[in-house]
Amino acid sequence: MSKSRLLSAGAISSKSLLATAIGVAVLPSVVLAQEETFTLEEIVVTAQKREQSLQDVPISVNAVTGAKMAEAGINNLEDMTAYVPNLTMNQTGIGTNISIRGISSGINQGFEQSVGQYVDGIYYGRAQLARAPFMDLERVEVLRGPQGILFGKNSIAGAISMITAKPTEEFEGSLTALYEPDHGEQDVRLVLSGPLADNLYGRLAIMDRTIDGYYDNETLDDDESDEDIGVYRGSLKWDVNDDLTIDLKIETGTFDNKGRFLEIVNPVGAVPYAGVLSTLTAGAYTLDTKQNFKRQSNGDTSDNDTDNVTIKAEYGIGDHTLTLISGYNAYEFEETCDCDFTGASIFTADTTEEFDQFSQEIRITSPGGETIDYIAGFFYQTTDLEFEDAIRIPSDTLLLPAFSATLTGLGVADPTVILGTSTERTFEQDSDMWSVFAQVTWNITEETRLTLGGRYTDEEKEASRRQFHVDSSGVTQPIGAVTDDLNVFFGLFRIEPYAEIKADRDETAFTPLITLQHDLNQDVMLYATYTSGFKGGGFDVRSNAHPDASVVNALRAGVIDLVGVFEFEEEEADSFELGGKFTLADGAAELNAAIFYTEYTDLQTSQFDGTLGFNVTNAGEATSQGVELDGRWRLSEGLTIYGALAYLDFEFDKFPNAQCYFGQTPNSPSNPGLCDIKGETREFTPEIQASFTADYVYMLSDALELRSTLDLIYSDDYLASPTLDPNLEQDSYTKVNARVALGAADGKWEVALVGKNLTDEEVVTFGNTAPLSTTLTGNAGAAYYGFYDRPSSVAIQGTIRF
Repeated sequence: MSKSRLLSAGAISSKSLLATAIGVAVLPSVVLAQEETFTLEEIVVTAQKREQSLQDVPISVNAVTGAKMAEAGINNLEDMTAYVPNLTMNQTGIGTNISIRGISSGINQGFEQSVGQYVDGIYYGRAQLARAPFMDLERVEVLRGPQGILFGKNSIAGAISMITAKPTEEFEGSLTALYEPDHGEQDVRLVLSGPLADNLYGRLAIMDRTIDGYYDNETLDDDESDEDIGVYRGSLKWDVNDDLTIDLKIETGTFDNKGRFLEIVNPVGAVPYAGVLSTLTAGAYTLDTKQNFKRQSNGDTSDNDTDNVTIKAEYGIGDHTLTLISGYNAYEFEETCDCDFTGASIFTADTTEEFDQFSQEIRITSPGGETIDYIAGFFYQTTDLEFEDAIRIPSDTLLLPAFSATLTGLGVADPTVILGTSTERTFEQDSDMWSVFAQVTWNITEETRLTLGGRYTDEEKEASRRQFHVDSSGVTQPIGAVTDDLNVFFGLFRIEPYAEIKADRDETAFTPLITLQHDLNQDVMLYATYTSGFKGGGFDVRSNAHPDASVVNALRAGVIDLVGVFEFEEEEADSFELGGKFTLADGAAELNAAIFYTEYTDLQTSQFDGTLGFNVTNAGEATSQGVELDGRWRLSEGLTIYGALAYLDFEFDKFPNAQCYFGQTPNSPSNPGLCDIKGETREFTPEIQASFTADYVYMLSDALELRSTLDLIYSDDYLASPTLDPNLEQDSYTKVNARVALGAADGKWEVALVGKNLTDEEVVTFGNTAPLSTTLTGNAGAAYYGFYDRPSSVAIQGTIRF
C-alpha cells in the first residue's frame, strides 16, 4: 500500500507529464490576474425546491456541473466523490455504501440509504441504484447534513440531487467518444435536442460504454472488472399554455459486470490462509496475497436492468406554482459471487433482487420575494421488494476435506452428503409511506430571514423471511429436523434453517427545522440552522439465524444456539450548523464555509458475523462534527480555480456491541464475544479531505483555443474495514487528474487527452476479513480482501457539437 506521495519528480509517473504541462501553461495567467478583476458566473441550484443562487442557500451544498462531469470522465457517483469532500461511496463484497460526514447505512438490503439519492425529484433509496451510470446531467447537488423537510425522512446524513438535462427550444446535438487503451475503455454518447412541434420539445440521450478492467484474473486468464453499460433516455417538454408545462422522461438501462476489482491481501496469523489452501490441495494451489492488481477467482457476474418514468406538471395559479411529480422506478439484478475470493473451489453465492416503486408528490410554492415565502406539500410512496440468495457448495469443494473429521465427530455418517447442496433464503417486503411537509420563510427585514420547517411521516412495512437447506437432488430439507446432516454442516458456518418469519411495523416521525439568515452586506450572508433527521427502522434481510434463541435448528440439539436478527429500530439525528456565503474580490471570488455538529442515536449498522452472514444492530450513539470550506476564484479571463476542504471528527459515543477485528480481545462487559468501541472513529472517516482544480482556456487564434484542467485530490489516512482492523488502513494520498483539449473557439468540436490518477496511487476503498479464512484456520490466522481504485490511465476523447 503506497504512502502519501506529493508532486515530485520521484512520485510522478511518465503519464503525469500531462499534468505538468498544464501547470506550466497556467502559471503566466496567475501573474496577469493581478492587473484586472473578473466576475464569476452565478451558480443556480434547487436545493430548496426553487431556483436560487448557491450563495443564497443556507445549506452546505456542493454543486458539480454536467460539463465538469463530462470533461473529467465522471461516470457514476463513485467517481464524483473525489470532488466533494466528506462524500464517499464504496462498493463492497455484497453491497454499496454511500456516506456523508461519516454516516452511512452499511451492508443490508433491508436498509434504505442514509444519504438520500434523488433524480429529477424522484427518490432512489436502494443501494444498488447508486451504481447506475451518469449520463447527460445538467448538474449534481450534494446537500450535507440532515435534509428531512423538503427531501424526506431517510436523508439523515444528506441528499444527492441529480438533475438531468432538459429539452431545448433550439436544435442542438453532440456526439462524444472516448477510448482508453490500457484498460480497454470505450465510451460513446449521443445527445439530440430541439423542437418537435409547436410548444413541444424533445431530447434523446444514449450512452454505450464498455471497459475490460484493470485486474488480471489469473484463474480465468482474463481482465476484470469487465463492464458493459447501455442507457437510453427520452424526454419531452410540452408548454400546454402560459400557465401549464408538462415534462415526461422515460429511461431504461443496463449495467452488467463480469469480475470484481478486489484481491486477497495482508494474511496474518500462525497459519496463513494460503497455507491452509495449499495443504488441502497437496501443494497444488498457491494464493497470491500481494497488492498487485491480480486476483484469483472462478468468476463473478452482476447483471442489472433499470427502468424509470417521471412526469412533472407545473401549473401557475396566480403568482403561485402548483407542482405534481409522479415517478415509477424499478430494477432487477442477478449476481453470482465467488465469495471466498480465491480461485479454489470452496463455495459460491447467488443473489437476485426485484424492486419497484411508485411515488407522487404535490406541492405549492409561493412566488418568492414576499414578506412570507413558503413551500408546502404532500408525498406518497409505495414499494415492493423481493430478494433471494443462496450459498452453494460445489461437488469438488475444499470444505469436504477441511471439515470431514469434524462432521464425522458430530455424527454425520457420510460427510460427502454436503456436496452439491445449498442453503437458501427468501425475503419479501411491502412498504407504504405518506408525509406532509411545509417550509416557511419570514423575511423580517431585507437583511434578516427566519425559516421554520417541518415534516410529518407515517410508514407501514410488512416483511417475511425464511432460510432453508436444499440437498444435492434439489429437495428442500425439513426445517425442524435438528438431526439432519445438512443442519449440522451449515451450522458450522452459523447458518440455521427456520420457517417463515413474518412481521409488520408502523412508525411515525416529525422532523423540524429552524434557520436564521442575516446579510451583513451584499457580499456576506451568515446562517445558523437546527434540524433533526429520521431514518426508518425495518427488517434484516441477511441474518443467517432465527431471532428467537429457543429455535435451535443448526447443529444437533444442545450443541450450539444461534441467535439472529429480524427487526431493527429507527435512527435519529439532531444537527446544528453555522455557516456563511462570502462574495470576494469584487465578484471574482466566492468562499462558502460551514461548521457542523450532529448527534446520532440508534445508528443502524451491519456487522459481519465472522463466517458468512451479517447482522443488523443499532449501534448506540455517535457524534459527527467538523468544518467544510469550498470556493472558486476567477483569476483571469481564461483561468478559474476551485477548491474544497473538509475536516471531520467522527466518534462513537456508545457502541458496546461491535464486532471485534481479528486478533482483538473482546472487551464488552454486556455483550460477551463482542467489543466496546466507545471513543473510536468509523471506517472511511479521514480527518482531512481536499480538492483543488485549475481550469484554463487560452486562445490560440480567433478560431482555435486550448482548454486545460488540473485536479489535485487529497485524502488523509483512514480505516477501510467496518471492524476498524488496523491491517486494512489506507495511508494518506494525493491523486492527480488532468485534461488537455484542443478545440474550436465556438465549441463545435474538441479533441482531448484525459488523465486519471496520474500519480498511480494504490487506494483501498473497502476491505474486510475474507469469508471463511478464520474458520478454515481454526482462528489461528486470517486473510483480507480489499477493493482498489483504478490505477493511472490516459484516454483520448473527441466531441462534435451541432
